[in-house]
Amino acid sequence: MINEYLSIEKNNDRLVLKAKGEWTLSSVPEIERILQRITYELPITWDVSAVREFDSAGVLLFTEYFKAFSGHTPVEVAGYTKNQKEMYDLLKEDGHVVIKPPREENLLETVGKNTIMLLKDMKEFIEFLGHVFYAFLHMIIHPREIRMKEIVYHIHQAGFNALIIIGLTSFLVGMVIAYQGAVQLAKFGADIFIVDTVAISITRELGPMITAIVIAGRSGSSYTAEIGAMKITEEIAAMRTMGFDPYAYLVLPRIIAMMVALPLLIFFADIVGIFGGMVASGMQLGISMTQFIDRLYEVLEVKHYILGMIKGPVFAFLIASVGAFRGFQVSHNTESIGLHTTASVVNGIFLVIAFDALFSVIYTELDL
Repeated sequence: MINEYLSIEKNNDRLVLKAKGEWTLSSVPEIERILQRITYELPITWDVSAVREFDSAGVLLFTEYFKAFSGHTPVEVAGYTKNQKEMYDLLKEDGHVVIKPPREENLLETVGKNTIMLLKDMKEFIEFLGHVFYAFLHMIIHPREIRMKEIVYHIHQAGFNALIIIGLTSFLVGMVIAYQGAVQLAKFGADIFIVDTVAISITRELGPMITAIVIAGRSGSSYTAEIGAMKITEEIAAMRTMGFDPYAYLVLPRIIAMMVALPLLIFFADIVGIFGGMVASGMQLGISMTQFIDRLYEVLEVKHYILGMIKGPVFAFLIASVGAFRGFQVSHNTESIGLHTTASVVNGIFLVIAFDALFSVIYTELDL
């Protein structure tokens, strides 16, 4: 019997099976119909030298009927190649691959991997800053390329639209400081010094830091999400293809806008925070608004306000840079946006607090 894939001949006292053609998934059903009709009366010689192509389905079919024939009569296989033998050995065991569970990492391996990831992030962030500074220098040399419309738009988004949440947060922080300080100062009859506590702590420390933390959670995360979405939709790749520098068109306007908006927000937060302390002082200690303002003129020097405002551009640069950097790290799936947005908020808040501590050390060492 002759077939496109298998021929069967009787040679003296043996049955000769000659496999040929392509033993692949598409031909397996037809080959199996022929194999089912073969009897086990004579010893079998199975010649596979004429097979042009074997895939896993063909090998599994061969393995199944080789075992079936061998159970009833001697079977000799001839003409197989090295590749066919290797595929047969790979699939013959149980027809499936045993997947071993992953080995649990020990503490040292976990620390090592996290350290490598941290160093990799630092290296990529430094490279990112290099691109940003290059784009900034290019903008200075070519001032006509400054994207004022985008800068004004982001100032409005990061600054003006954040006034309500910044005002509410600063007002409550001022009230909390006044209430907590009043309890302790009242024990020593030093009620009026609550003005000193509120005014100096708000302008030097809490105003800039609280504002920066709120903006890191609000605007820093939006920078990551916006740029990350643009990367997923391949808008950034399209910009590069058309010859536009994404650092100049996407990153710089956001950083400049943040560095302009954050000091203004800090100024607003200082005023509202001191007002909150004034309200709480009147309620808790009976200090009138006139008394509070008179004392405020005496103790709040301009240097305290300036030292707090100096932090603004630094915090703004950190928040905007980290937000944009994490946006460029987003991979081509939506889950990555959430992960990197979370990372940008955490990193931004951490850097704000770390640099605020650094400023405090510097101010103390300079006796400011």
